[in-house]
Amino acid sequence: MRTLLAASGIVAALLAPVTALAHKDTDPPHQRYQMGDLKLESGEVIKDFTMSFVTHGRLNADGSNAILVVTAIGGNHHRLDFLIGPGKALDTDKYFVVSTDAIGNGLTTSPSNSAAQPRMQFPRFTIRDMVHSQHRLLTEHVGVKHLVAVAGASMGGMQALQWGVSYPDFSDQLIAMVPLLRTPAWTVTVLEASRKAIMLDPAWNGGNYTSPPAAGIRLWRDILNFLAARTPEQLRDQVPNGLDVLPWLKAQEDNLIAAFDANDWIYQTWAYERHDIAAGPGRDGDMLKTLRAIKSSTLILTGVKDLLNPEWEPRDAFRYIPSSRHVQINPGSVTGHLAASGLFPADVEMLNREIGAFIARGQGRVNR
Repeated sequence: MRTLLAASGIVAALLAPVTALAHKDTDPPHQRYQMGDLKLESGEVIKDFTMSFVTHGRLNADGSNAILVVTAIGGNHHRLDFLIGPGKALDTDKYFVVSTDAIGNGLTTSPSNSAAQPRMQFPRFTIRDMVHSQHRLLTEHVGVKHLVAVAGASMGGMQALQWGVSYPDFSDQLIAMVPLLRTPAWTVTVLEASRKAIMLDPAWNGGNYTSPPAAGIRLWRDILNFLAARTPEQLRDQVPNGLDVLPWLKAQEDNLIAAFDANDWIYQTWAYERHDIAAGPGRDGDMLKTLRAIKSSTLILTGVKDLLNPEWEPRDAFRYIPSSRHVQINPGSVTGHLAASGLFPADVEMLNREIGAFIARGQGRVNR
């Protein structure tokens, strides 16, 4: 379990540090909800579906203080730990925080851990399926019928916005960091390159590898973590002498190989690249109409020069959500997609300040 958690921490949100957020004895205990079969919007079923999650703080008597945290691609329930705790934006002295693991992340039912549908036998799923499974967790198991907020970064931000479409009356607020609403061609290209890096490695063996496809994982990490998730300016500041980056890259790759499950990544990228909040059951593809129908007050935070989820996509869309605000994360820096990673202290400070104030303002309006 510790190894698996460390693995997800390394990958989380295309994080940089090899010093992953492993589970510690002082952390909340893992919980699991066995849902039985989970029907997907495609009509297929994930058999024997179990969701992994942790909780922080206490649910109050009337169940009115819950916040849902959803995770990024490849990440786990530690993804937003830098926002969770006493005095932080998701203040556990005030709020009951439910932090979930997404379908396909290696803790919740995934290609890597499914006995009934292992590896490439696993059915493809969508981000809407992730949101549906989270709704079932809250309403059937945790006892939460309404949320103060849904918060997430990257693919988590995409889930947060999808909550506003799939369950428009369920959450007062949505907090989406470096998200997308409809995955653009640029991001699809990056994800396709990351998949090819793995799938063209002979060791991948059609998904039936006996040891990690190391060459493919090395290339995957370079494409995602160091080209798409970072920016030229960030690497310039981190590594002033360009050639010094090469041993650092190798060390980063070495630390990931044994901890990374290639099939889990592939499946989550398929969900990521097909995402469109204006599509799916009951939708007609009209993005403007979809955005205008969102009832939750919405905070969208973007990173400067995001090379994975281009900032223009959510920045332009927020204007059509009736009660929304857009904030550029630490505009004096150029940290790109990693602006919401928890990696840079100035970004962390700004995110805690902006998100904490947004929640406080929203709850002030709700409680009038």
